[in-house]
Amino acid sequence: MFEFEIQSRDGRARTARFQTPHGSVQTPMFMPVGTQGSVKGLSAEELTGIGSQMILGNTYHLMLRPGAEMVAAHGGLPGFTAYPGPFLTDSGGFQVMSLGHMRSISEEGVVFKSHLDGSLVSLTPERSIEVQGLLGADVIMAFDECPPFPAEPPYIRSSLERTVRWLERSLKAQSQGERGRDDQALFAIVQGGIHPELRQQSLGATLPFGTPGFAIGGLAVGESKDQMFPAVAYTAARLPESKPRYLMGVGHPEDLVAGIALGVDMFDCVYPTRTGRFGYALTDDGRLNLNSAPPRQQLIPIDPDCDCYACVHHTRAYLAHLTKAEEMLSPRLLSLHNLRYLHRLVERSRAAIEGGTFTEWASVWGERYFKGRLPDWFARALSGDETPALVHSAPIKAEAN
Repeated sequence: MFEFEIQSRDGRARTARFQTPHGSVQTPMFMPVGTQGSVKGLSAEELTGIGSQMILGNTYHLMLRPGAEMVAAHGGLPGFTAYPGPFLTDSGGFQVMSLGHMRSISEEGVVFKSHLDGSLVSLTPERSIEVQGLLGADVIMAFDECPPFPAEPPYIRSSLERTVRWLERSLKAQSQGERGRDDQALFAIVQGGIHPELRQQSLGATLPFGTPGFAIGGLAVGESKDQMFPAVAYTAARLPESKPRYLMGVGHPEDLVAGIALGVDMFDCVYPTRTGRFGYALTDDGRLNLNSAPPRQQLIPIDPDCDCYACVHHTRAYLAHLTKAEEMLSPRLLSLHNLRYLHRLVERSRAAIEGGTFTEWASVWGERYFKGRLPDWFARALSGDETPALVHSAPIKAEAN
């Protein structure tokens, strides 16, 4: 049920068709985040209309509310949400880090204190796979531990070794499930922080499992882009050419362009909808602040080249008015625009790759976006440079429980 066919290349950048049980998608692609079964403020019809191809859901949150069994009673996430396309579910591993003050880790798994009612909830590799089976996502993730940043190398090494053991248990749980779940592609996650030697250790232990795809995890958790992108470059260059590569939790416009240059196929992030709720719109000239004074007098769309509903029908002045008045339509329209902007950005990237002009296109885009000067990390990404990742000057030691 899963095929990944590379269609064109330009340097490390590539386009591909990824076939899933709920439809075929074109990569590179950006996945809107619907953590609790909803991309905040937007309907399934609107998501389809702006070109969304795959939606991300979250095991931890949906397990707690409304419960995976309720989602399964609707036929899985497509039936529950009315979004007909493919879904990807995060295993809950990110919450291992983000809920650090509310959890304890052992070899067995993680015990969380629920953010809803304070009750204790156990999440193991086996339970994560069971829940993701009930959610019915096309792509599911192995249960992993995402280390915080900064953390000392010994802790990261111990964490990635545990992640490999949890990967083995995740795959075993999938194979022994009630239906054997051959309709779900389980992706392994490569960890290692910003340290090349630890990334190499994780790659060496993870790649032999031969999963249908691989994710680059443990980044965009507080490190600088100067630290993050060498780690992305190092890892992506060593992942199999014939399988999709997913950079987890990354979705700023500049990150997408740099990641695509390094051969990444899939991205997700809450950034476009979160920044929309704060009154910002994404453009090729950077973020437009609808809370500021200038847009209130501008009788032009956010982006004259954008085909989203907000840009086709409304002016900056109107959207700035809605934002200032705290009308609920403002975050909806800005979220819609921001997601469409990122979808258009990857569409333009795909067209440039297919035309063999990606590096030139990305350089021109970057010069406009960064106001004339490409940051070193961005320029290195376009060149494919694997400059060794930097180590934070004052690491902290995260305690293993």
